[in-house]
This record gives sequence, C-alpha cells and structure tokens, in this order.
Amino acid sequence: MPFDDRELLARLIKCEAGGEGDDGMRAAASVVMNRAQIGYGEFQRVSQGGNVGNIIRQPGQFTCMKTQVGGGYNPQNIYNMNPEEIHYEIADWALSGNTDASVGNSLFFLNPYSPECPASFPPGGIGTFFTRLNNHCFYAPTEKYRDT
Repeated sequence: MPFDDRELLARLIKCEAGGEGDDGMRAAASVVMNRAQIGYGEFQRVSQGGNVGNIIRQPGQFTCMKTQVGGGYNPQNIYNMNPEEIHYEIADWALSGNTDASVGNSLFFLNPYSPECPASFPPGGIGTFFTRLNNHCFYAPTEKYRDT
C-alpha cells in the first residue's frame, strides 16, 4: 500500500532528521515544502503544482528513500521507520503551509559529518550555503538553479 503525503513526510522527517530535535525536523520538512512551492526550475516541474509526494519520491534526492546505498542494504530508509506523534505533528505543520524562516528558501540540506559546511551543494553550483542547524547545512538556490 503506498503512503499518503502525510505518512511519507512523517517517515522522511524521522529518517532524515529524527535526531536533530524539533527545530531540525521542522527545517528538513521546510526544505521539502520549499521544493513543492518553488515557481521555477527542476522542483517546479517535479512537483507538478505542489505535489509533496512527487518531491519526496524524486529519484536521487533523499538517502532515506533508498533501500540500497553503495551496493549494500540501507537499513535507514523510510520503510523501516515507525513515526511517532512528533513526526506527524511536524508533517501536519508543514503540510498546512508552514516553513521555518531560519532556513529561508533553502532547497537542499546535507549532513557533512564534519564541523564545516561546503560553500555549495549539490555539485554544480545550484545551491549556496545559507545556514547550519545542528548537524545539517542548508543551501539556498542560486541563479544557476533556474536553469535546472
């Protein structure tokens, strides 16, 4: 049975940012919503008018959507997540149109597993460093993103 948007987002929040506290989970959910709401570029085409499920399921975007990583099984995937009430609350908050101002219009996030955030992400210069929140670095779209 496929997950509806609420279930999918709650599982993604737990998987991608479950150890980041409420503010980190809201920030990760905000990136998903920013992607669903942007009016240009790749994510506008993918979302087809704001479809959150399309954004989350877009291939290659979230490690937690993959059951295989680097040729091996990825146990940290959304299918193994059992969201708790807080994950559903944050999913509902985001699906109601809310985003966290602390990450602005960021479309990308990354856990660099180091104290330093790369100046741009993903490769190709379509995102520029905006802020760091807990273990994640957040990236706002550059002018190059418009051409994606």
